[in-house]
Amino acid sequence: MERVAGLVAPEGFEESTLPGSPRLLGADLQGTSGYTVSIHGGSDGYFDAEDDDGVQWEWEPDRYVKVVFHMPKDDPSGTSVPDMATAVARVLAGRPEDAALVLNGNWLLLTRVTGTLRRHRPT
Repeated sequence: MERVAGLVAPEGFEESTLPGSPRLLGADLQGTSGYTVSIHGGSDGYFDAEDDDGVQWEWEPDRYVKVVFHMPKDDPSGTSVPDMATAVARVLAGRPEDAALVLNGNWLLLTRVTGTLRRHRPT
């Protein structure tokens, strides 16, 4: 989890100290990238999203690290989406595991399965 967090937030991240909560790493990058990010790991995961053909995509990894970008509704600088894409590219370049990028918990944007990257919804 720390390796992924270091790729997503190379400037540094913090660990949540909320008692009774699962381990959570995070970084406030609003000043530099226009968003905050949360990272947590787990096991026996379930993720689903709609792919570009309208078919429901499902993934049930034994272990996973989930990165959630908290994006602003209004981005006057226009940097949050390009900076998020750069962070995703760092994770893909820096880690070999299967991966998925899902927008708003609904729409599948990309997957990497057994090393093959596929972009969904190219527009």
